[in-house]
Amino acid sequence: MASTPTDPGVDASVAALRALFDAVPAPLRRRAVTHVTWAATRADSYERLAFLGDGVLGVAIASHLYRTLDEQRVGAGRLTVVRAGTIAHGPCRQVAVRLGLPELVLELSPDRARSKAVDLVRHERPLAEMTEAVIGACYLEHGFDRTAPAVVEAFSPELGEALEHRTDHKGRLQEWLMARGQQVGYRVVEELGEPHRRTFVVEAVVDGTALGSGRGRSKKLAEQEAAREALATLEA
Repeated sequence: MASTPTDPGVDASVAALRALFDAVPAPLRRRAVTHVTWAATRADSYERLAFLGDGVLGVAIASHLYRTLDEQRVGAGRLTVVRAGTIAHGPCRQVAVRLGLPELVLELSPDRARSKAVDLVRHERPLAEMTEAVIGACYLEHGFDRTAPAVVEAFSPELGEALEHRTDHKGRLQEWLMARGQQVGYRVVEELGEPHRRTFVVEAVVDGTALGSGRGRSKKLAEQEAAREALATLEA
């Protein structure tokens, strides 16, 4: 393995999750960082593990938020926004880096795929999906009760950031435009990925001009990102 939880370069937040992953049988560990382009078969890639891990991640964060946030002050809408902001591709990529997954991909990829692997670890989506695959592998080996606390701890910086950012970008954009007699519309311009793992690309359109673009695993999340970018454009 590229690094272990005792290495000084490993962030403390991911130590528990990395320890669980290091205890997963070697074939399953390898599968969690095997991209479909160099897998012997599609089933040998991380895709199915990522599908499983995505579900485990969502439930782990949702149950943590439900238990720890004041039910009198934090409703379902706010819970949904915080969860979405914690488990999006960007946060998952950040966890992947702290876990040392880029180094592990390069270590375990076959020689024939080395250039592909080097390019792969520069991109957000595959690293995010590998984080999900790691979670899926840990769940299979250790179960939810051991995996979920390690997941919450690993995502604690991202969770804290999501909790701090209370801004509803769509609401802010709508208010900004209404004050000027304008309206915003959202249009889906692209749908990426397998049917069960769609990523939506949405544009925020004002007076026929796209002012912002966003990606998300749901249209609502993509719209929030598009609204955020549109606000930045308008405020600039």
